[in-house]
Amino acid sequence: MAKKKAFLLRIDPGLHDDLRRWADAELRSVNGQIEFLLRQAVRNRKGSATVRNADDPPEVPGSTADAEE
Repeated sequence: MAKKKAFLLRIDPGLHDDLRRWADAELRSVNGQIEFLLRQAVRNRKGSATVRNADDPPEVPGSTADAEE
């Protein structure tokens, strides 16, 4: 696995609590959830599925995730 870049993130405590609950529901760490969301945002901005991680589930055409995006 490629080495990851570490950086400090200052975040509102309420937002952190929301992210923690969301991450818990999806069985991720808060860090993993933030990275997942950032990867999705970058992929959407680029308009392609080129930004992927081995941890991401495969995309299935016609899935509910595709319908929401």
